[in-house]
Amino acid sequence: HRDELLFQTVHQSSELWLKLAWSDAEAAARLVGEGELGGALRCLRRAALSLVYTTTQLDMLEQMSPWEYQEIRKVLGHGSGFDSPGVKELRPAMARLGTAFHGALGREDLSLRELYVHGREHEQLYQLAEALIELDEWMQTWRIRHYRVVARVIGEHVIGTQGTPVEVLGRLVHRVEYQELWDVRNELTTLSIEGDGAT
Repeated sequence: HRDELLFQTVHQSSELWLKLAWSDAEAAARLVGEGELGGALRCLRRAALSLVYTTTQLDMLEQMSPWEYQEIRKVLGHGSGFDSPGVKELRPAMARLGTAFHGALGREDLSLRELYVHGREHEQLYQLAEALIELDEWMQTWRIRHYRVVARVIGEHVIGTQGTPVEVLGRLVHRVEYQELWDVRNELTTLSIEGDGAT
């Protein structure tokens, strides 16, 4: 089919970007463990950009006709974007990165809240926390965008190529890898309202 090349280009290039993302996330975890926060930040900027590129190229899939895509879908088997080797490698790499980050916090004897309240005194560690949440945000953005593309091309209330309802993808869009980095924002807002040691 004439759109097969479009589909393969998007998916194969996505896997390359995702491979770079998890490779750089792994390198960042190692560097954080070694106390090389500057090098880790550089790797994390690259990993986040990889997810930006992976996400934005999903726009190309919406250039396929929903009806014509059905021809391509017949030969895809049971593959799914959430079965992507790149995504499967990125999640544990991000988990190791989170562990390394918390190790760095522990070495400075800081809680996450203290890091944010006194971030200017721990600039690189603060920047690292923000780089982690940016990576996490792009991972979630990819999930959301992937779900919307699937819904637009094959529908929201059908069975996907993986053999499960497309709605299942919709439930996964709320998943984040660094929940504590999202939760600390709630703590900071409460702290600010209460005026308890925020200065």
